[in-house]
Amino acid sequence: MQRPMNAPASQTGTGIRRPSPPDAAPTVYVVDDDTSVRESLEGLIEISGWSARVFASATDFLGSPPGRGPSCLVLDVGLPDLNGLDLQDRIAGERADMPIIFITGSGDVPTSVRAMKAGATEFLTKPFGEDVLLAAIGAALERSQAILGEQTALQVIRDRRASLSRRECEVMDLVVSGLLNKQVGGELGISEITVKAHRGRVMEKMQVRSLADLVRLSERLGLHPAA
Repeated sequence: MQRPMNAPASQTGTGIRRPSPPDAAPTVYVVDDDTSVRESLEGLIEISGWSARVFASATDFLGSPPGRGPSCLVLDVGLPDLNGLDLQDRIAGERADMPIIFITGSGDVPTSVRAMKAGATEFLTKPFGEDVLLAAIGAALERSQAILGEQTALQVIRDRRASLSRRECEVMDLVVSGLLNKQVGGELGISEITVKAHRGRVMEKMQVRSLADLVRLSERLGLHPAA
């Protein structure tokens, strides 16, 4: 069996190299109350080159510490305590970097539609082929690594923004809103020369070479142009 590959190296964009997430092996989490299914999936996952962590219930899974590297969750719909769909809702915000692959022995259209609308990457009905599951896991882990890379890159931008002084933040916000240096000076009650100095430090600290790059970083931070 050919070992599934991980996601490619991180990409570059907006003048910033996207850092890779922490160097940790991809982990596949499995939550299924059937012992034979858990053991079978654990063996399949590990022989395919990934790390496996298996749980008999949603409660056990929720009580486990999250991993650091790329991951995905192979999740049974019909669990005894908290069912798979409810578990999906529970972790949607805090584990957005963990794509979910649903498996079930009795799937129906409404259930699969709800799962996919909530962000599941696959909805597989038992019995399914090993190659189908492995392909789904490989795609989910690639997606996880991409999300982690984006989160890391965004944190870098946030740290750069946090390094700006209050005045530099004001200048940055006004500049990306489209104001010229003279207009920025009028808004803040400072000279155009002072605005240019602040603007130069903003560009340096944010590590960008052009106004267009600065605007794109501002958009990624969710900052709205000043009125």
